[in-house]
Amino acid sequence: MTDTSELIFLSHAGHDGQWAEWVAWHLQQAGYGVELDLWHWRSGEDFVKKMTEALERASAVVALFSPQYFAPGRYTEEEWTAAVAGRDRFVPLVVEPLEPGQLPAILRPRIRQELHDLDEAAALKALLEALRGRDIPTASPAFPGKASRPTKHTRSSPPQGLQPRFPSATNDPAVWDVRQRRNPHFTGRDEVIEKVRGGLVGERRAAVRVLHGPGGVGKTQVALEYAHRFAGQYDLVWWVDAEQVEQVPARYAELAAHVDVAKPEAGVEINARYALEYLRAHDRWLIVLDNAEDPRQLRTWLPEGSGHVLITARDPAWNKIARGLALGVFSRTESLAYLGGQLPTLTDHTADALADALGDLPLALAHAAGALGEGTPPDHYLQLLRTNTAELLNDGEVYDYPVSVAATVTIAADRLDEGSPEAAALLRLAAFLGPEPIPTAWLVEARGALTSIPGDPHDIRWPRNALQPLAQYGLAVVGPDAFQVHRLTQAVVRHVTADQAGGPVQDVAALLACVDPGDPDLPEAWPEWASLTQHLTATLDAMIGRAELRSTFLKAARYLVRNAQPQAAHSLAGTVNDTWKVSLGEDDPDTLRAAHLVAVALTDMEEYEKSLPLIEDLLERRRRVLGEEHPDTLSSTHDLGITLGGLGKNAEAYTILRDVAVRRESTLGKDHLDALRSVANCGFSLVHIGRLDEAHQVLTDVLARYRRALNEDHPAALDASSYLGIVLSHLGRHVEALHIHTEVLTRRRQLLGDRHEDTLTSATNISRTLIDTSQYARAEQLLRSTRTRVRESLGTDHSLYPSVTLDLADALASQGKTHDAQRLRASLKHKRSPKKRTR
Repeated sequence: MTDTSELIFLSHAGHDGQWAEWVAWHLQQAGYGVELDLWHWRSGEDFVKKMTEALERASAVVALFSPQYFAPGRYTEEEWTAAVAGRDRFVPLVVEPLEPGQLPAILRPRIRQELHDLDEAAALKALLEALRGRDIPTASPAFPGKASRPTKHTRSSPPQGLQPRFPSATNDPAVWDVRQRRNPHFTGRDEVIEKVRGGLVGERRAAVRVLHGPGGVGKTQVALEYAHRFAGQYDLVWWVDAEQVEQVPARYAELAAHVDVAKPEAGVEINARYALEYLRAHDRWLIVLDNAEDPRQLRTWLPEGSGHVLITARDPAWNKIARGLALGVFSRTESLAYLGGQLPTLTDHTADALADALGDLPLALAHAAGALGEGTPPDHYLQLLRTNTAELLNDGEVYDYPVSVAATVTIAADRLDEGSPEAAALLRLAAFLGPEPIPTAWLVEARGALTSIPGDPHDIRWPRNALQPLAQYGLAVVGPDAFQVHRLTQAVVRHVTADQAGGPVQDVAALLACVDPGDPDLPEAWPEWASLTQHLTATLDAMIGRAELRSTFLKAARYLVRNAQPQAAHSLAGTVNDTWKVSLGEDDPDTLRAAHLVAVALTDMEEYEKSLPLIEDLLERRRRVLGEEHPDTLSSTHDLGITLGGLGKNAEAYTILRDVAVRRESTLGKDHLDALRSVANCGFSLVHIGRLDEAHQVLTDVLARYRRALNEDHPAALDASSYLGIVLSHLGRHVEALHIHTEVLTRRRQLLGDRHEDTLTSATNISRTLIDTSQYARAEQLLRSTRTRVRESLGTDHSLYPSVTLDLADALASQGKTHDAQRLRASLKHKRSPKKRTR
C-alpha cells in the first residue's frame, strides 16, 4: 500500500485538462498531496523550471496517457522520460485509447490502468487501485513503534471551490448556446488553453480572462475550443457576440428567457440585468464575450458570481480591467501541424515555405489550406503570395473564420482612418518597412522628418497617440520598446495605399536615415544594427538609391561582417555594389567601399581564390582614384595580405602586412584601430614563417597599445590576445597559453555569445591546449559541446567543423577510445585546417 502522505505530480497533455482536474481532486480527497499545473502554476512562470522542480519534489508521477500525450514535441515527453529515469513510482492511467504503436518502447512494460469507457464510480475505484494496490485493508493495522506526526503535504487543496466533474458526455450543460460548431481542424494552442483554464479555476469568484491579440490569430477559435473542451464542467455556457455593444444586452435578455427569469413586459435591458442576477446566484457557468472591442462600455456587462468569463478582444486595454493573455501567431511547429493535418501530401519543405511566407498567421494558413485543397498548386500559391498578396488573401472563403485576411485588415484600417489620422499614417509608413519589430525610439528621433504624419511634431503624446489605436484595432502588436505589424497586414495596406505610397516611402528613408546605432565594430551596438539591417534589407529596392542612406548601407554590411554573418554581408554589399556601379559609377568612393565589403565577406567565407582578384582590382582602382596613402587604399592593401595568407602564401602575406602596418601607423597614428589591426595581423603572420619569438614580441607590444588606446574587451584586442595564446602554445608555454585562451573565451562569451565564430574558435584553442597538457577528459568534454555548436551555427562545411572533429578524435584516442576516434575521423570526407584570420 502507498503512503498517502506522498506528493504526486500529475503529468498530462493540455487536451486532457478535464481528466487531470478530476484525477487530482480525487487523489487529494484520498489524502494524497497533489501538484497540478492548472491549479498551482501561475501564468508567466517558466514552465520547464516549474516542471523540473515539481519532479524533484514529487515522490510519484501519475501520467494520463492519450494520443495527445505522445504527440511529437510535447512537454509531456520531458516529464515522463524524467519520471521514468528518476523513480520507480510512475503510474500510467489511460484516459483515451491509444493508437497502435503509439506507446514508446520504454513504457510498454509498465502496467497501465484503463479509465476510459468506465463510469465515474468504476473509474474512481480503478484510480485508487492504481495508486494503492488492490488489497486494501478495511482497518489500519496497529503500528508497533512510536506514533509519528502526520507528514504535511507540499500542496494544499486546489484553488477552486467546486469538485471537477467526471469527463463524460452525460455532463453536457443544461443551457448551451454557442452558435458555432466545434472546429474539426483546430490545431495546437494547448498551452494557451491550459493557461486560460488555470487562470479561471485559480479564482473562486468572478473569474475573468481576456484573450487579446491582432486579427487573424485565432482568438475566437481558442475560445470556441475551450467552450467545447470543458463543456462538461459547466451547467451553463452562453456565447455573446460583443463587437456591437448595443447587442450585448439582447443576448443577456435571451439568456434570462432560457433560465426562466425574464419578464416579457420588462424590456431588454431589465431582463439582461435579471440574467446577471441569476448568474450572481449560481455557479458552474461560462460566459464568452467574443470580439469585445470597447472595454469602457462593456465592463458594466461583466457577470459576477461563481462562474467564468472568457473575453476575446483586439484591444490590449482590457488588461486594465481583467487579467489578459496575449495571443500571437502560431509557432512554426503549430503551423506545420495544421498544414499537415489539412494537406497530408504537402512536403515538409513546402509547408515550411508556406508558413514562413504567411508569417504563421492562423487565418492566412486556413486560407492557404483551402486554396491548395481546391486545386491551387503550392508553388503557384507561393508565387502569388509574392506578387499578388492582397488580391490572393481577399479571394475565397475560409470556413473557420468569418472574413478574409484582406477584409480583416481593410475594415480595421478604415476605422483607423476615420478616428485617428496619425495612427493611419503611421500604419502606412510601417507597411513599407520590414515585418520585424520597429523600435519606438526611432519614431521619437525621426518625428520632425516624418512629413506624411499629420499633427504637431512636438506633441508630447507622440508616439503613444498613434500606437495605441494600432493596438486597439489589432493592426499592430505594441510593446514598451517596439511595435510590429504582421507581414500580411503590411501587404494589404501597401496594396490599398499604392497610389499614395510616395509619402510613406519618403518617410521610411527619413526614418532609417535618422537611426544611428553607433560603431558597427562594437558588440554593444549590434542589437540595434540587427534591427536596422533587417528593415534596410526588407526595403532594399526602394531605399538603395537614396543618397542619405549610402553610409547606413555600408555600415550595415560592415556590421554583418563583424557579427560573423559573411553570407548576409556578401549578399547586401553585392547588391549595393551592383546598383551603385550603374548609378554612381565604378570608381565612385562609395561604390568602391561596397566592393571592398564584398571582398571582405568572401575572405571571411574562406573563399580566398574568389576574393583575391576582386581585392587586386579594388586596390588598383583605389590607388588610381584616391592615392597610395588614402585610408581606403591602405585598407585594401591590408586585405591583400590577409587573403594571401589564407592562400598559404605566408612570406608574401608577411611582407605586405608589415608594410601596411608601418604606413597606417604613419598616416593614421600608432594607436588608430586600423593601425593596431595591421600590426596584430603582421605579428600573427610571423608564426607561419617560423619566427615565433618575434611574433611574441610584436603581439605583446600591440596588446599593450590596445589596452592604452581602447580597452582589453574590444573585439580587435581579443583577436590579438588570441593570437598571443597561439604563439605561446607554439613556444611550448602551455600554462600561459591556457590562461590567455580561457580569459579570451570568457570575454568573448560575454560580448559575442556562445555561438559566434570567434567564441567557438576560442573554445577550440583551449581544447588544443588541454590536449597539449594531457588533460584529455576536459578537452573531450569541451570539444563535444563546441562541435555541436559549430555544426548548428556554422554548418559542417565550415573549416572549423573538421578541425574540431579531428581534435575530438585525438582527445578520444589519447584516452584509449580508439573505436570512437576512428569513427569520427571516418565521418569526415575531407580534412581542412582553418586558416581564418581575424581582420
